[in-house]
Amino acid sequence: MINVIDTKIEGLKIIEPKVFGDSRGYFLESFSQREFEEKVANVKFVQDNESRSTAGVVRGLHFQKPPFTQAKLVRVVRGAVLDVAVDIRKDSPTFGQYVSVELTEDNHRQFYIPHGFAHGFAVLSEEAVFQYKCDNYYAPQSEGAIAWNDPDLAIDWHVSPENRILSEKDANHPRLKDIISPF
Repeated sequence: MINVIDTKIEGLKIIEPKVFGDSRGYFLESFSQREFEEKVANVKFVQDNESRSTAGVVRGLHFQKPPFTQAKLVRVVRGAVLDVAVDIRKDSPTFGQYVSVELTEDNHRQFYIPHGFAHGFAVLSEEAVFQYKCDNYYAPQSEGAIAWNDPDLAIDWHVSPENRILSEKDANHPRLKDIISPF
């Protein structure tokens, strides 16, 4: 059983699973295709990914261009992250706006990100193990990204500048205004 929370941007959804706990620990159903289709979106996931990152790591903001676009369902199984999705659908009334949500091993929240969004996260804990489902296979020739620190987006990543860790690639993406949105 899941509780689905709509966000300020149409299509982006926060999902809270029902957690059953007692003195032994907890149990939750992390994904049900049937319930996901009934309550969130008619999406078939084909690939699961996992990353492990240390405190201060910022990954993103990434997207896949057509015809290899990806919808994602993301969650944290260890630690805590600030997860961010930016609307890059050029004809959307919320183009250039974003939603951020804290995903933690304790709140068990998941974030559904449909096609047409750039996605990234910042690690808020000592380390984080991040899992995500994708509805299309990764295609390196279709990679796209925008700058994590685009001043027009003004995202507060909740990580101090001196503690941010980025890959060389993620440190050098263009601003949203400098790309042609493929959506």
